[in-house]
Amino acid sequence: MAEVLRRLCGLPMRTACAVVAVVLLAAWLPLQAAAASLGDVASPDGRLRVEMALDDAGRPMWRLLREGREAVAPSPLGMVGEGVDLSQGLVFAGVGPVQPVADDYELLSGKRRHNEYRANRRVFRWKDTQGHGLAVAWQVSNDGAAFRYELERAVPGLQTWKRDAATFRLPAGAHAWLQPMAEPRTGFARTNPSYEEYYLQDVPVGTPTPMGHGWVFPALFRSGNDWILLSEGSLRRGDAGSRLLDGATPGEYLIGFPDGREALPGGAALPWIGAFPWRSPWRIVAVGDLATVADSTLGTDLADPPAVAAPSVPGKASWSWPLLGDDHTVFEVQKQFVDYAARMGWRYTLVDALWDTQIGEDRMHELVDYARGKGVSVLVWYNSAGDWNDAPQTPRGRLLDHASRVREFDRLKAMGVAGLKVDFFGGDGSSMIAYYLDLLADAAPYGFQMNFHGATLPRGWQRTWPHLQTMEAVRGLEFATFEQANADRVPVHAATLPFVRNVFDPMDFTPLAMVKLNDRVQRRTSPAFELAQSVLFVSGIQHYAETADGMAQVPEYVRAFLTGLPEVWDDSRFLDGYPGQYAVFARQGGGRWFVGGINAGPGPRKLTLDAGRLGGGVQRGLLIVDGDDAPGFARRRVEFGPGKPLELELPAAGGFVLQLD
Repeated sequence: MAEVLRRLCGLPMRTACAVVAVVLLAAWLPLQAAAASLGDVASPDGRLRVEMALDDAGRPMWRLLREGREAVAPSPLGMVGEGVDLSQGLVFAGVGPVQPVADDYELLSGKRRHNEYRANRRVFRWKDTQGHGLAVAWQVSNDGAAFRYELERAVPGLQTWKRDAATFRLPAGAHAWLQPMAEPRTGFARTNPSYEEYYLQDVPVGTPTPMGHGWVFPALFRSGNDWILLSEGSLRRGDAGSRLLDGATPGEYLIGFPDGREALPGGAALPWIGAFPWRSPWRIVAVGDLATVADSTLGTDLADPPAVAAPSVPGKASWSWPLLGDDHTVFEVQKQFVDYAARMGWRYTLVDALWDTQIGEDRMHELVDYARGKGVSVLVWYNSAGDWNDAPQTPRGRLLDHASRVREFDRLKAMGVAGLKVDFFGGDGSSMIAYYLDLLADAAPYGFQMNFHGATLPRGWQRTWPHLQTMEAVRGLEFATFEQANADRVPVHAATLPFVRNVFDPMDFTPLAMVKLNDRVQRRTSPAFELAQSVLFVSGIQHYAETADGMAQVPEYVRAFLTGLPEVWDDSRFLDGYPGQYAVFARQGGGRWFVGGINAGPGPRKLTLDAGRLGGGVQRGLLIVDGDDAPGFARRRVEFGPGKPLELELPAAGGFVLQLD
């Protein structure tokens, strides 16, 4: 054959042989994969398929196909623990039947109220030479696939996991949007890691992590027409939050466990097994076109159902701290922010750090009573404390164990407080994850609405713990107030978040600074860009950074728009965009659609809105854009429909909102 090829193509013999070898290998590998296949499981629509195999080293292998294309190349699975290696040297022990999965649930703190999850499930089993079994459960839906490990019987002596052998081998030519994991016990008052770094934008896979500690979830990839979002979900007690690590070749990413410094004093960092049968968190692979990934709800579809009957009470909140700082956490200012929330029709006001010393418990009781008379509920801030941070803000040291939490929660309940914001956690170690869960479990009987800052990724907890309204885990607006370099990066950063951080989980970015940030920093976004974030960013409780004085300076129609935003989104859909460049999303609530769009580019961008994506027919509504109405808005009534789309041009770092009738 080589000689034939050489004569036909004019190639030297050695080159021809090399070409033939590649051709033959390419033809042989699929046959080998098929011969070694242990079974597969497809999505309900048949467009996605996971195939399982066992390699010569006895390693379970998987790959993911989308419409016949390889979205994830053959990659190993398995777990390594104390005295047991369930990642290699295994033998196949059988596969169960394909079983349909159907789950319908309501979620008030996300982008869609009523959710329907449909998938096919199949469980594959292996054994090691000692007879210890490992099961891998796959669930494949139309928007992605997920797997988790299961131990159906006890493994003697196994208590702690050392390593997850799972990898994700993405195409070598893929590009990525990745946030580096910060080094533990660094940054402000040793409060890292807090998932507060900037995303690398559209970089080739294989780009090394700049901080040397891997990448946080979620992580977004593009390979041709395929978009892939990797994450994890459904962490229980004993689990640790994991991250991605760079593999040996471009496109390969490993699962990494937390650094030993990411634990409570004397507590564990690595995941441990409390009881058998045991199961791991889900490893999630959302895959499809960009709209499929951006609209996916896999992070909550795969989460455990509610663990408690605690009420979920979403809402909007006024908040003095981001633009005014610690010095304004005093009674008179907080009373003004209660009045501000009442005028705007918002449910909450958040009283931030130092309320215990600058207001005091007696006057806080007075403030809560005053707010109740205005129809406003009060949220209060706490330092998670412990020796993992040096942050001096108080209250501190009051939530570290069950007894102290009950004392504090009894006091807060008697005061009439509605919820807590707990800040400055210490990473992803299993003992730290257990601390989050303890806080949620102890707060539930009191009906407190919870918000975690300086925190890890929620990973679907908002479904399991309905009173968890939001978590930070993002470089939010506050960073833009600290220095100009951060403010300069807001446009690109904000246009990235709807495609990564905010896809599955509520995000307390604390948006909306329409007038100015402060006297030190110049805002780089337009007023309409800021306003659009009220629609783009999803959070069960949305804390708005704009002050009462700033809100008084915007046109009445802007205030009316913000007053009319619903507390719960019934539906959401991606309309247009590209991560880090621009984003346009529509969200429905209260029987009407709201659309928000931002342009992060250095120049203007033209957009077209199709009425068919918003219910069809002729659509009418109020459009708010950048303009000449102080401090920089304009409005007009619009009408668009079949054959007549709405055409817009957004300025650099500009935005718009549209409220349909």
